[in-house]
Amino acid sequence: MAANVATEQTHPTAKTRMPILPLFLLQPILGRIVRRISRKCPELFNRIGIHKDKGFLIDPVNMPFALMLYPQPERPRLKAVKRNKNIIFDARIAGSFLTLLDMVDGRLDGDSLFFTRALMVEGDTEAIVCLRNALDDLERSIADEVAAMFGPPGRVMLTSLRRIRTHHEK
Repeated sequence: MAANVATEQTHPTAKTRMPILPLFLLQPILGRIVRRISRKCPELFNRIGIHKDKGFLIDPVNMPFALMLYPQPERPRLKAVKRNKNIIFDARIAGSFLTLLDMVDGRLDGDSLFFTRALMVEGDTEAIVCLRNALDDLERSIADEVAAMFGPPGRVMLTSLRRIRTHHEK
């Protein structure tokens, strides 16, 4: 199967609200996050099975960058990528940052998000379903794990994001 390419035209709904940071500053943090998730939740990456060598573009459309996930259990990688580059991926999952947080947080189901058009998918749908099932089967929240990495400031930030999400629902 041919790889998909995300270009600027693929993201017509992107509305950047954050200042653009140099992405190289995020890379060590993202590396630390994916290593911790791999260590604390190895079943997540192991469950992806035959799709472990695929590139998943996680695309928070209201942020100035996207994330590429390579879920190899022995060496998972997560990196920030610029929107203005042609990004090669096997599977793309796109939605607002808060929608993607809801999905990773285990609060909302990926199927319902897809059918309400809050979540867009493209590329290898079998790989996307496999990743979604792996997330659904976790007994803990990845968002809680990431927040715990940063101690009290991380937990405060996650609580704030959850409040913002609740406010948007009203």
